Amino acid sequence: MKVNANTLRAGQVLEHNGKLWVVAKTAIVQPGKGGAFIQVEMKDVRSGTKTIERFRTQETVERARLDEHEMQFLFADGDSFTFMDNESFEQITITRDLIGEPAVFLQDGMAVTVQMYEGSPLSVELPATVTLGIIEAEPVVKGQTASSSYKPAILENGVKVMVPPHIESGTRIVINTADATYLERAKE
Repeated sequence: MKVNANTLRAGQVLEHNGKLWVVAKTAIVQPGKGGAFIQVEMKDVRSGTKTIERFRTQETVERARLDEHEMQFLFADGDSFTFMDNESFEQITITRDLIGEPAVFLQDGMAVTVQMYEGSPLSVELPATVTLGIIEAEPVVKGQTASSSYKPAILENGVKVMVPPHIESGTRIVINTADATYLERAKE
């Protein structure tokens, strides 16, 4: 499907020069002389190499047609993660490399969206947030203000995050899965 270059956004997948590329960043550049152009930072889906391409603002690019499947996370075996298609009950195994950093937030039975191209998985999209308990947090230091300082805490899955001073061990919090940041205290 052809789309205008100026409508590209991070996360979209393009077919360019015979390869599949995932868009990492886009920026509109307006030089002092000449027309504006779109600078697109892209990563090759298969090899992982990065490149920066420039397109004229009215130029069209080919977006890849991806199939999205709702899947359920079943279990992890080392760096391999097994998911089940909610409709066909087929199971597929996806490597940690493809999932990336958010893999640490996968929980048994979690519903995820797997994007596939011609039958092979390209990416796994987790829910935007996940609720986890804190197993270890540093004690509050007197004189710290809640608005300006955060302290380290360790979640039940072993991930270290920065939380406000009033959060203690045993508290359940909501975490943003995209960048592993604290959002709010979980509503019990």
